[in-house]
Amino acid sequence: MPRKSRSISGPSAALAPSLLAAALLVAGCTSSSSPSDTKGSGTKGSDSSSSKGSGKGVPDTGTVDWTRCKAPTVNQGAGKAPGSKWECGTLEAPLDHDKPGGEKIEIALIRKPATEPDRRIGALLYNFGGPGGSGVSTLPQAAVDYEDLNERYDLVSFDPRAVGETATVRCVDDKEMDRLSQEDDGPPETPAEQAEDTAESREQIEACETKAGKLLPHVGTSDTARDMDLIREALGEKKLNYFGISYGTELGGVYAHLFPKNVGRTVFDAVVDPTEGQIEGGLAQAEGFQLALENYFKGIDKDPAEGSAKITALLERAEASPLPTSGPRKLTRGLAETGIAAALYSEETWPYLTQGLQEVENAGSGSILLLMADAYSGRDPGTGRYNNMSQANAAIRCADSTERFGYADVKRHLPAYKKASPVFGESMVWGLMACTDWPVDGERKTPEVSAPGASPILVIGNTGDPATPVEGAKKMAAALGDGVGVNITVDGEGHGTYGVNDCATETVDAYLLDGKVPQDGKTCS
Repeated sequence: MPRKSRSISGPSAALAPSLLAAALLVAGCTSSSSPSDTKGSGTKGSDSSSSKGSGKGVPDTGTVDWTRCKAPTVNQGAGKAPGSKWECGTLEAPLDHDKPGGEKIEIALIRKPATEPDRRIGALLYNFGGPGGSGVSTLPQAAVDYEDLNERYDLVSFDPRAVGETATVRCVDDKEMDRLSQEDDGPPETPAEQAEDTAESREQIEACETKAGKLLPHVGTSDTARDMDLIREALGEKKLNYFGISYGTELGGVYAHLFPKNVGRTVFDAVVDPTEGQIEGGLAQAEGFQLALENYFKGIDKDPAEGSAKITALLERAEASPLPTSGPRKLTRGLAETGIAAALYSEETWPYLTQGLQEVENAGSGSILLLMADAYSGRDPGTGRYNNMSQANAAIRCADSTERFGYADVKRHLPAYKKASPVFGESMVWGLMACTDWPVDGERKTPEVSAPGASPILVIGNTGDPATPVEGAKKMAAALGDGVGVNITVDGEGHGTYGVNDCATETVDAYLLDGKVPQDGKTCS
C-alpha cells in the first residue's frame, strides 16, 4: 500500500495470511519436498493408480499432459519444486475468446490427485486472490490446510491470465521495482510534482505497452472466467467445483454469472463486494484496515487511539528520513505502510508486527517491517527478484474497471479517506489513480455476478477482515440471487476463515464433501 499507489509496482490487494506467515518464516520458499525423476501419477498415458478403483479416478481427456512439476519460476515466486505428489501441465486457450480460432495462450496448471481415489468426488479448483497470485506456486504451500478435502478431491489451481507463467505481464525489471519502492517523497502536491508523477507513470505504462501490449486487452476477470470453463472441460468435470478466496470470490462470481448451469459445489471466503466501485471499495478497505489495526492494539492490551497515533508518527518519521535496515535498502514510508498492513491480514502475523514496531522504537531499524513489505510485494529476500504479482494486478484491475480518476478526484475524496482511516487513508486514496492513462478501456464499473439457476454457493465473511470487510459477503450473497448465495458470518479476525475458524471449516467441509447446505445467515464465533 505505498503512497504512490498509481505505480505498477504497488502490491496486490490481498495475500493469503498463512502464506504471508510462511514467507516471513522461510523467506518465501515453497515446499521443501525433494524432486524425483518419475512422472506424476496422472500424466497422460501413464499407468496411474489414481485413475483406477471405482472408475471415478483422475480423468484423462487428452487435453493436458500432466508431468512432474518443476520448481516455480521467478514470475511464480521461485522456490523449490513441490514434490512427487504434484503434477503440472498446460492447457491451450484462445488469447481472445471472441476469436476461438485465433492466437493461443497456454494456461499453467497444477494438481494433487485425491489421496483416496475409490472415494473421489472430482476436482476442486482454487484461486487464492490478488488478483495476481500464482496458483501454481500457492497451492502446494497452502495444501496442508486442505488435506481433508484432498482425500476425495483432486486439488487443482492455475496461473490466471497475466500471472506467473500464463500470458505473463511484466513491464519493468527488478532494479526498477526496487527504485520505485525506494522513491517515497509523499504524494505530489504542486503542479510540478504532479507533472513529474504523471511523466513517470506514463513511462511505466509505455513499458507495459511495449512488452505486453497485445495481452493487455485480454487479461480481465471475464477472460479468466472463460478459461476456468475450459479447465473444467479439460478435467472431465460436468460441473466446476470451486474454492475462491479474496479476489477469487469476484472471479468465481463472474464465472457463476457466465456459466450458472456449470456451477458445482462452490465456496467464497473473504469476499469482495461486487456492488462497489473503486471509490466505495477503497473507502471500505481503509475502514477495514483501520479496524484491524485497532483490534491489533486491543489484542496486545494497548489503547487503539494511542497506538494509531504512534503508527502515524512512525510513518511521518520514515517519510522525513527513511529508516536504515540490515541491508542496503531503506524503509520508506510506503514500505512501512505496506509491512504494517501485511501483518494485519491475520492474527498469526500480529507478533511480527509487534516485533517490527519494537525494532523501530528500540533500535531505529526497519528490517522486520521491510521483510513483511517484501513478502507482501513478492520480493525474494535472498535474490532480490520479484514475482510478477503486482504488475499482473495492475493489468487485470485496469482491464476490468472503466473508472479513471485524476488529481482533482483524489483531492476531493481525500477527507473521506482520512476520516475512514487516520493511518492509511491518505495513502490509500492514491489508489484511485492506478489506472489513469492505461491504454486499455476497462470492461465495467462493477462485476456482474447474478447467477440464477446455479447451485448453492457458500459466501463467508469475517467481521475483522481488513481487506474485504464483512459487509461484502452479504452483498455478494444477495447479488448471486435467491437460492444461490448462502451467507455465513464469522466473528473473528483476519482475511479468510477456512482453516482458522473451526465452525467455518466444518461448515465448508460438510458442503464440499457431503453436499450439506447450511442455513442462509448462519453465524460462527
